[in-house]
Amino acid sequence: MAEALYQPFPLPGPARAHVWHHVPETRRPRHFHSEPELNLVAAGSATFGVGDLTISVGPGDLLWWAPGQDHVLVDASIDFDLYVVGLTPEFSERVLGSGTASAHGGATRTRLDPESLARLRSDCSAPLGGDPTAVEQHLGDLWREAHDRRRTALAKRASTSHALVSLIEKPELGRDDVALAVRAHPTDVSRHFHRDIGLTLTEYRTRLRLLRFIHSMDRGEANLLSAALNARFGSYSQYHRAFHGTLACSPRDFFRTDLRSRMKDLLSPRD
Repeated sequence: MAEALYQPFPLPGPARAHVWHHVPETRRPRHFHSEPELNLVAAGSATFGVGDLTISVGPGDLLWWAPGQDHVLVDASIDFDLYVVGLTPEFSERVLGSGTASAHGGATRTRLDPESLARLRSDCSAPLGGDPTAVEQHLGDLWREAHDRRRTALAKRASTSHALVSLIEKPELGRDDVALAVRAHPTDVSRHFHRDIGLTLTEYRTRLRLLRFIHSMDRGEANLLSAALNARFGSYSQYHRAFHGTLACSPRDFFRTDLRSRMKDLLSPRD
């Protein structure tokens, strides 16, 4: 599994959506989070690491990172220009209006035509002010248009899209359960998923269950064990092993020291 930090999307205020104009000095290390994310490449070229994969991008590329999908900007040209848009999972599904399949199906990378790129770039760079309602309305419209374009683009293998949606809905599903849901052979589902996402099914479902575990704790779950069971880990030892293997720390250190905040604010060193 690719080593990655858990770094929640840094929403700066009460609005459930935000857009950033990329600044090289604030480049983040390889990370994942529960919030879905869109990246719009406005100019220049770059390479992203996504699980075991690398993706080369250029002007007009619209990139989609699903919840739990690790990603990192590996290298970029001097003229690289990037906008990053993120929404809370709940707000994303509300905006798209059709549940998990609408929010998480479709292509990982879409190449926009010049007119569409100019319009989305203008929407990303528009001043939003401080009114949360206005911010959410503007970015909700942008989010909806971007996903309409993702759905009409050539998608990754259908089995991978269906498997991704099935796991996001029910991360406790095993490989055979996912294969049954997508009506494909388990070996084919696993192979295609790994090639398309850069993570194995097992690695990705572990990420999703850990995100559910952290969310449960943040909502005030009484103790670690009950939160682990709520996240569909089979036992205390299983969740503890998965937590340490993914985040390289114990759950107690993560929740009861300043390690979590230090992890959240960590930036990649400048080249």
